[in-house]
Amino acid sequence: MRGDTFVSAVTDASFDLAAGECLALVGESGCGKSVLASALLGLLPQNAETAGSAFIGDVDLMTADERTLARTVRGRRVGLVPQSPAAHLTPVRTVRAQLEETLRELAGVRRPHSRKAAEAAAERAAFPAGHLDRYPHELSGGLAQRAATALALIGDAPLLLADEPTTGLDRDLVDRTVDELRRHVGDDRALLLITHDLSAAQRIADRVAVMYAGRIVELADADGFFGARGPRHPYARGLLNALPEREFTPIPGMPPELSALPRGCAFAARCPAVDKACETVPKTVDGVACHHPRPAAAVLEAPHA
Repeated sequence: MRGDTFVSAVTDASFDLAAGECLALVGESGCGKSVLASALLGLLPQNAETAGSAFIGDVDLMTADERTLARTVRGRRVGLVPQSPAAHLTPVRTVRAQLEETLRELAGVRRPHSRKAAEAAAERAAFPAGHLDRYPHELSGGLAQRAATALALIGDAPLLLADEPTTGLDRDLVDRTVDELRRHVGDDRALLLITHDLSAAQRIADRVAVMYAGRIVELADADGFFGARGPRHPYARGLLNALPEREFTPIPGMPPELSALPRGCAFAARCPAVDKACETVPKTVDGVACHHPRPAAAVLEAPHA
């Protein structure tokens, strides 16, 4: 709810995520990606309403109570790299103290071993040891992001949920961070990467889910999505074409407000293929929610030089 207005921030979001897999959830800011992440961990405002189910093991995250989420899910079954790390770091404790506490709670590390273990956890997220005794307000945005990443990796949770984990990082650190997140994925662990950085998604994702106006409009294998076949939904194609290494052509217009979605296809006002059919909401068929998807066998033309 926003005032007296009901806002459908996420609608019909359906996907699975297997152990050993990285799924990248991509889209412009404001499309609902972070709302979905917050819903999975029970971190939405009290006036928010949720429906559906989201299972990790035998726990339905949508119906679990706060006690269950706090004691058995957050950090243990689902590790979170938050979009706003400063809001998740304790302001009156140093980074070292927070790492050591998390190591004791999630990994069972006790003194005197916790000091070296904290330094190893920091190194894993490329957090410099010389900053471990600083408080969160003494960190740059990039350092705060790396501190939050270090905390999230400690529990080796079956699902790592990384919400814009590369915010404030330069390209080299972006690559190092996503590579470390990818290394978290194993026979019994998976990664949900929420990002607007398509280069990061291409680097580590097995599958890509594209979200627009609160709805997943395309779900595809990453190799095909970023490769010769390309995306099938016109919005997803527009995202790739806006990249500097491709056509560098922005999508015209702006996304609709989630509180004022159109009656038909939410992308219609920005779509070059719009017609009468787009006055109705498209169904999702073969992973694509569009009246005019590119055929599955189609191949994109080579990008302009």
